[in-house]
Amino acid sequence: MSSAENTPSGKKILLAEPRGYCAGVDRAVETVEKALEKHGAPVYVRKEIVHNRHVVETLMNRGAIFVDETDEVPEGALVVFSAHGVSPAVHDSAADRNLRTIDATCPLVTKVHQEAKRFARDDYDILLIGHEGHEEVEGTAGEAPDHVQLVDGPDSVDRVTVRDESKVIWLSQTTLSVDETMQTVSRLREKFPLLNDPPSDDICYATQNRQVAVKAMAPQCELVIVVGSQNSSNSVRLVEVALQAGANASYLVDYARDIDLAWLEGVQTVGITSGASVPEVLVRGVMDLLQEHGFDGVESVTTAQETLTFALPRELRPARAK
Repeated sequence: MSSAENTPSGKKILLAEPRGYCAGVDRAVETVEKALEKHGAPVYVRKEIVHNRHVVETLMNRGAIFVDETDEVPEGALVVFSAHGVSPAVHDSAADRNLRTIDATCPLVTKVHQEAKRFARDDYDILLIGHEGHEEVEGTAGEAPDHVQLVDGPDSVDRVTVRDESKVIWLSQTTLSVDETMQTVSRLREKFPLLNDPPSDDICYATQNRQVAVKAMAPQCELVIVVGSQNSSNSVRLVEVALQAGANASYLVDYARDIDLAWLEGVQTVGITSGASVPEVLVRGVMDLLQEHGFDGVESVTTAQETLTFALPRELRPARAK
C-alpha cells in the first residue's frame, strides 16, 4: 500500500483491520442465500437477518420476505430466524403455525441464551446489560423472563433490585461497547459486591476487535467514517469509540452517497471502518469517493487477524457422501 509521503496531497486514509463481516453475520446471510437456492423464493425471514440496509435490500431482491412476527408467515411456509436470536415463545408460535424453521442465530448469541437458562435453573437473578428493545436482548430475556432484569447503561443501575445478593450474575448483549459495559458492571458491583461474572466473555470477539482497531486508529484521524446502519448496535458503538479515542469527528453512513463533503474540509487523515454486518463493497465505495477528493494514500491499521468461521445450520449443510 502506498504511504502518505508518496502522494501529492498528503491526504490519506487509515483503514481499520479487522472491520466488516464477522463469522456470525457471514453465516446468517449465507443461510438465507442457501435457503433460497435450495427451496426457491419466497423464503420468509423474521426481522432483519442482520442490521444492514444494503444486505436486507439485496436479499429482498432475490426473494426473501422480511416480517416482524411469525404470524405474518403463511402456514407451513419456511421461515429463517435472524442472527440476533429469538425467545422460546417465538419457536412455539412458529410450531403452532406448522412453519418450517431454520435458525440463523449467531452461535455467540446462543451461548448467552444457554447461560441465561443455566443460571435461571439455579435460581439466580440475572442482570442483562443491553439496550432496551434490541432484538438480541428480547431473545435472551425471553429464555428466562422471571429471572432476567435489563440494565440499560450505568444510569439504570439505581433501579435494580434483587432477591438474594449472593445469587446475582450479569450477562451482556454481544454487540455493546466493552468500555461502557464495564462501567455498568463496576456500578453494579458497587451496589452488589457479590456480583458474579459470566463464565465466559459475552461481548463478541468481533465487536471487541473492531473497537480495538478504531481505538488504535482514531487518535491519528481528524475524521472517522463508520460504514453501517443506524439500527446496528455495534456500528453505532464504533462512532462513540472513535470520538472517545480522540477523533475530532465521526459519522455513521450506509453508503458513500451519505457523506457530506463539508466533513472533509481541512481534514488530512480520514479513518474508515465498518460494523460487523457490513459487506466490503460498501467500504470500497467510501474509499473511491475519498480518493476522488484527494485522499490518495491508504494505510492499514491492523490490531488482530480473524480466522473464526461457523458451520451453516444443519438443514443447509451438504449431505455427506455415504
